[in-house]
This record gives sequence, C-alpha cells and structure tokens, in this order.
Amino acid sequence: MLSDDQKKHLLRIARQSMEAAVRGGRGPDLRTQDPALLEKRGAFVTLKRHGQLRGCLGYVEGIMPLIEAVAENAAAAALRDLRFPPVRASELPEITIEVSALTPLAPVEDPEQVEVGRHGLMVCLGPNRGLLLPQVPGEFGWQREQFLAHTCLKAGLPPDSWRNPAAQLYSFEAEVFGEE
Repeated sequence: MLSDDQKKHLLRIARQSMEAAVRGGRGPDLRTQDPALLEKRGAFVTLKRHGQLRGCLGYVEGIMPLIEAVAENAAAAALRDLRFPPVRASELPEITIEVSALTPLAPVEDPEQVEVGRHGLMVCLGPNRGLLLPQVPGEFGWQREQFLAHTCLKAGLPPDSWRNPAAQLYSFEAEVFGEE
C-alpha cells in the first residue's frame, strides 16, 4: 500500500508530466530513493474533464518503476489516447487526474471468482485483448456478467467471448487515488 505522501507525490508527477507534454516543456524530476516508487508495477493514468473521461492509458505489467510509469502514462493519456483529440493547454485547469497502481495479473480459473469493485479484468482471445480497471463497473453499475461482457467488447470481441474455452481471463487489483 502506498502512503498518502507517496500518492500525493505521484499525483504531482502526473500533473507535471501532463502539463509539460501539452505545453511542450520539460517533464518533472523523477529521481527518488523511495523503494515503493521504484518498484516495477503496472499503472494507468485517467484524465477527466468535468467528470467525463478525457484520456486513459497505462501499462498492465510492471515494465518500469511506478514513478516512471505514472509520468509516461500521464503524458500519453493527454496526447496519445486515440479515442480523443490531444488535450489543449486551455483545458489543463479543468482536467483531474486519477492514478491506478496495479497488482500483477492473476489467471482467472472460474469467472465466479471475479469480484466487481475489487478486481480489474483482462480478456485475451487470439490477437484481441481488452482491459477494464476495477473502478469501471462501479461507475456504470454493472454486475459480474456485464463486466465480463464489456471487457470482451473493449477487446473488439463479441460480449459472450469470455465463455469461449480458448479465452484467457486475468484479474488484478489496483490502488486507485486521484486529485480531489
């Protein structure tokens, strides 16, 4: 678990990275001796404007230190989420940031094990992959099967693909924190 100070530091890093990316400036200093921030963890950064999704990108797996993943994904969510045009400098004061620091993926043997509100979910079938963070089903009021179906849709698959014996399901948990 991250401390309140570590969460605040990561949110500052995310904000500075997003603003530097949008304005073409220099990113924040990522030097730290904090072992929790240097741990390799998957992380997503979600941007919202007036409560509406404005960008969200991240890494499922821990391929770099958490502090670097947050910085990189804050900039990417602002400029490279293909669902949205790049964030403009005029929007920056209206953007709020949420960070999701992930646990490692765990195979799901039985879909009944998926706990809505606790688990994030990834489905893989053939070349298709889709992922939804743990907070998503709560935002929409989904039950377990709706969560599974929407994860399949996110992967570009039919909604019942999670039932396919060849489908691979993975769950994970996330520490989710954001700007107030």
